[in-house]
Amino acid sequence: METTTLSSPKTKPLQQLPLRMHHHAYTTDDHEANRRFYEDVLGIPLTAMYIEKELIQGEWIELGHAFYGLHDGSALAFFNFADENKQRIWKAREQSLFVHISMLVEASTQAEIKERIAAAGMESFIMEHGICTSLYVKDPNGLLVEFTVDHPDATGIAAEMAERAQRDLKRWVAGDRTPNNRWRPDVADGNAKG
Repeated sequence: METTTLSSPKTKPLQQLPLRMHHHAYTTDDHEANRRFYEDVLGIPLTAMYIEKELIQGEWIELGHAFYGLHDGSALAFFNFADENKQRIWKAREQSLFVHISMLVEASTQAEIKERIAAAGMESFIMEHGICTSLYVKDPNGLLVEFTVDHPDATGIAAEMAERAQRDLKRWVAGDRTPNNRWRPDVADGNAKG
């Protein structure tokens, strides 16, 4: 089997990249608590609820599969297994805060979501990443949900980072941990390698 190395990539990009996210799936222990959070607190509508029997790893599993619609036609999807033991097993496979979803929003939408979260008595936090500003909240399932406002020059930043992506990856693999996000406030003091 041939492998691709960082020094000489052999794979070509797809002729056409995926069009957009179709959906992001996660489990939920309680569809109604989940609906209240996404629909009533955040204002993201429930657009479909499939009740299914699905063949998973050779076994027919009964599950409820809810979709909450986003502006571009993509969705947040949540599974709940009818069998509580299977629900527990599948949920345990999900990971930490690094497993999260991020949705692009306008600054006004981020502010509205922040107000809605506070009005619901929930906690959220904001992180300034330089390239974007993100509002984070945990949903009833423990999934971290991020609402991201891009930097005003997001297109220019993306072009610059794409041009240097291979070089930066090689640098990381070689052990060079010098930050390169010069837009982030905590590295804007000249410590970033640009």
